[in-house]
Amino acid sequence: MSEHVYKIVELVGSSSQGTDKAVQNAVTRAAKTLRNLDWFEVIETRGHLENGKIAHWQVKIKIGFRMEA
Repeated sequence: MSEHVYKIVELVGSSSQGTDKAVQNAVTRAAKTLRNLDWFEVIETRGHLENGKIAHWQVKIKIGFRMEA
């Protein structure tokens, strides 16, 4: 395995459909402007309530991408 250097950014994805969709939204958006995405880590999960019910999920992730040589 070669030696890689990674850059890490934090993003918050949201969705009314659940945490998995919130993560997917964040990763999909990151992929539009970042190259060499390799991994993500969920570091925080929270939600928004309306009238005592879950309205939106919010998931903070760290996403890592390989720096180009």
